[in-house]
Amino acid sequence: MSTERVEFIGHSGDRLAARLDLPDGPHLATAIFAHCFTCSKDIPAARRIASRLSAMGIAVLRFDFTGLGHSEGEFANTTFTSNAEDLVAAAAYLAGRNMPPALLIGHSLGGAAVMRARADIAGIKAVVTLGAPFDPAHVTHNFHSALPEIARHGKARVQLAGRSFIIGQDFIEDISRADLTTRIETLDAALLVLHAPQDATVGIENASDIFTAARHPKSFVTLDDADHLITDPDDAEYAAEVIAAWAARYLDLRPPAPPIGAPEGVIRVTEADASGFLQDVNAGPFHHALADEPLAYGGTNKGMSPYGFLAAGLGACTSMTLRMYARRKDWPLTHVWVDVTHDKVHAQDAGGTASSPKIDSFKREIHLSGPLDSAQRQRLLEIADRCPVHKTLESAAHITTLLAD
Repeated sequence: MSTERVEFIGHSGDRLAARLDLPDGPHLATAIFAHCFTCSKDIPAARRIASRLSAMGIAVLRFDFTGLGHSEGEFANTTFTSNAEDLVAAAAYLAGRNMPPALLIGHSLGGAAVMRARADIAGIKAVVTLGAPFDPAHVTHNFHSALPEIARHGKARVQLAGRSFIIGQDFIEDISRADLTTRIETLDAALLVLHAPQDATVGIENASDIFTAARHPKSFVTLDDADHLITDPDDAEYAAEVIAAWAARYLDLRPPAPPIGAPEGVIRVTEADASGFLQDVNAGPFHHALADEPLAYGGTNKGMSPYGFLAAGLGACTSMTLRMYARRKDWPLTHVWVDVTHDKVHAQDAGGTASSPKIDSFKREIHLSGPLDSAQRQRLLEIADRCPVHKTLESAAHITTLLAD
């Protein structure tokens, strides 16, 4: 993923700071991420979700609302409506770059904002909310004790998450008038609601109200014991995985033809955790896996090891090859599974010399089910050696390594 620092003009003419996370491969779709109340575009959950989506070919624009983060303007002069207008401005900016958004993602009050703004943004296919309130006025519980002062003086300074903000009466009045029921009923886009049952900031009943008001297609996925800000990396990764898998059903993510010399496209492996060995493995926009090392070798054991992937490739190829052959012959093979183990043995064990180095040894045990006779079973055993991955492992492969610019 590469990231551009960009700016665009918000609802009031102020410059809004943004990050545009771009896929390293083909750009297949675009999303906008709206952050939570008084948060910023750089919260960990936003970064993780953007990273996962960009690996699928989806560019993600995450920006600071007016008066927050690195954006210009006075937060005290903003309202819930102006947040929605900033989202519309973000969509216009992307359209001007010939990459109009098809997906809106909003966290907390940002989730309410994307539902509010959707009707004013053309081409949206899907909307995702994370910990979003059904009633935007719910946010006032964060500074309930300051409401009398705001009513008397038109504004008040409040402390939120250890920082000082000025909340104006216009914000209070605007958010008290905000009714999302009709907006949700007429969303005209697929909706995914993500919420944690133990969310102490925005209760789970909000997710239920949003889901009930929405029309199909709609989905509701629990974030289990995640907190409101989704601060645990594992929870953020889970949310990212769910959004990525769900979005693929509603966005056109058909990749272009693979490059010459790579008939199956590019397998991209990206470091996911610089403190360990966890890797994101992506094969185009639809297939994702994690690679790691066991705990004993300094990893976190969240995915198969590289040798595990190698053994899996041999096992999968063997099973597929046997199925294709049995299907062509119309043989009664009802089920097949392959157990593969990997070891290194000294070359002399395989007929080499005593001074020869170790070589890789794969043991493949094939299980066949169905009323096959002995001749058919023996023939399938022979066919297993015709598996393309088997042949690749037995032959000398040529690897060309280049250092990218």
